[in-house]
Amino acid sequence: MRITLPSGTPAILARPRPEPPAGFEHGLVLLPDVFGLRPLYDDLCGQLSQRWGTVVCAPEPFPGRDLPPDVPARLAASREIPDADRLRDIAEAADATGCTRLSLIGFCQGGTYAYHASQLDRFARLVAFYGPVRPPEAGLGPGQARVLDTLAEGRPGRVLALLGGRDPLVPEDDAAALEHAGVTVVRYPQAGHGFAHDPDRPTHRAADAADAWHRCGDWLRL
Repeated sequence: MRITLPSGTPAILARPRPEPPAGFEHGLVLLPDVFGLRPLYDDLCGQLSQRWGTVVCAPEPFPGRDLPPDVPARLAASREIPDADRLRDIAEAADATGCTRLSLIGFCQGGTYAYHASQLDRFARLVAFYGPVRPPEAGLGPGQARVLDTLAEGRPGRVLALLGGRDPLVPEDDAAALEHAGVTVVRYPQAGHGFAHDPDRPTHRAADAADAWHRCGDWLRL
């Protein structure tokens, strides 16, 4: 179902059925890619909720903005949103699950914010699917930090990065920088960007996606 977080940010909330009498122990925050909430994420949140028996909450990354479905416009809009606002919505999404044991998964831009969320003590484990490490050509906006600086201040040992070996947004040097920072990195040599979370994308690779989701569940201990 769709909910509104205290900040006013729209979000998806999925709860598995049937609900146990004692409620759910584990909550999962899911951070969408740059295209934001859409039917893909309603389906994905529902599937993960049922598969793993966890409450899933996914906040909209561009609340209150009517943006065209093109990457440059959305990257430009991203520069206007301080990290503090995104981290606030991540924390509120965690609260919305009503759970005390919490994990986080992010895709692409959401993967970048999975790295930033390593500074939040409430998440036991985090997974970044092909999250870019370096800022886009437009650079960082006001109130935005570099990923490697955040990882140096956070707890990178809690983060698993699942990366495509042919992903131009996360080149080999950046993957190595993540490893040097303390992130656990798994590379899929033949995969490009976005190979796991959207079966309709031309870059989707079914076998690599299945392996990545298996590793993700193991990392989150689900």
